Amino acid sequence: MSIKALRGLLLPAVLLLAGCNTVLMSPSGDVALQQRDLIVTSLLLMLLIIVPVIALTLFFAWRYRASSQRKDYAPEWDHSTVLELLIWSAPLLIIIALGALTWVSTHKLDPYNKLERISAGRQVPADAKPLVIDVVALDWKWLFIYPEQGIATVNEVAAPVDRPIQFRITASNVMNSFFIPALAGQIYAMPGMETQLQAVINKPGQFQGFSANYSGGGFSGMRFTFHGMSEGEFEQWVGQAKASSDALNRDAYLQLAPPSDHQKEHPGDPEPVRRYATVAPGLYDAILNNCVQDPSTCMRGMGHMAAPAAAAPAAGDSHGDGGMADMPGMPAGHSM
Repeated sequence: MSIKALRGLLLPAVLLLAGCNTVLMSPSGDVALQQRDLIVTSLLLMLLIIVPVIALTLFFAWRYRASSQRKDYAPEWDHSTVLELLIWSAPLLIIIALGALTWVSTHKLDPYNKLERISAGRQVPADAKPLVIDVVALDWKWLFIYPEQGIATVNEVAAPVDRPIQFRITASNVMNSFFIPALAGQIYAMPGMETQLQAVINKPGQFQGFSANYSGGGFSGMRFTFHGMSEGEFEQWVGQAKASSDALNRDAYLQLAPPSDHQKEHPGDPEPVRRYATVAPGLYDAILNNCVQDPSTCMRGMGHMAAPAAAAPAAGDSHGDGGMADMPGMPAGHSM
């Protein structure tokens, strides 16, 4: 293939990539920033092997080409201890470095752990209280409940800049994945289970969130907006929600949870934003325990079954590391 033909193939690819949103490489939250650094560091470590191998492959192909005039010829050569040490020690050292990096980062960036810092060089104040947001993945929209503020929203979530956030995440029906690339890695949302994510947003702005796990016909429209705001703007936003005439009681939730006509009429478009001035007490726990319709079936005194963490940014989930835990215990005599 000629150089001119190769350029013709590469140019469209470069133009397409130029229009990509590289939010994973330029996030606005400290957790996502640390995950970005982990991806970059891992890539550089691997390039220490990949680049020399590619360079040597090209060098050997040129040096020992058929048209070469070199006279050296060693048909009896079959082993070099020095060469073997070089070939095997370098990859081994890289693997050890990657393993150590993964071990430290997996524990440091555990989504269940309380944040130790707001950003580089800024520790979380001892008296800082995280903003708790309960997240419910519905078909096919996102419900956000603010237990402290007593409000709820659909397909819209907000938090003050530089304030720790604690997301408690579940689903109403099928498994989904809660993902705000600018904030942190993706975390699974599963019915009857609660996962968590600790995060912080460091810059004001509007950021897109979505489900990163296919969950049915309306999956493509399962997107929402995350707002990073100042404390004053956040209080105004809460006030706007409290001014709504809608209340999220159990009946309203049962009407909200099923797939709506919006997806049928506008496939691929997100559900319109809704705000609720009040939330029925204990609604999130009832959703978690699948007993909104019949409170008498809610399990009491439940145990919790921990499950391994899972989830990460683009390269396979470096936060790689969402979690599965707080699974309601089964009644006596029931086995999984």
